Amino acid sequence: MTVRTADAQLIVLEGACLTEEAEILLQRLLAAPAASVDLQRCESLHAAVIQVLLAAQPTLQLPPADTAIGKWLRAVLLPVVPG
Repeated sequence: MTVRTADAQLIVLEGACLTEEAEILLQRLLAAPAASVDLQRCESLHAAVIQVLLAAQPTLQLPPADTAIGKWLRAVLLPVVPG
């Protein structure tokens, strides 16, 4: 599973997050609305997962800015979601 709960206030997404992970992520965010989402080990995100992040607007922990996915996620998510 690429979505796991590290503790009560942190949801971690790892590897390739497929469309199936969107529902799991949404359930975990609804159960813990103040939780942060750690994307530092994420390799790719399905558009459905991105939509959940855009709608829920959790605080994000992003991959390093010098990586390709880090640059992309900052461009897509930071204008809308707190980093």
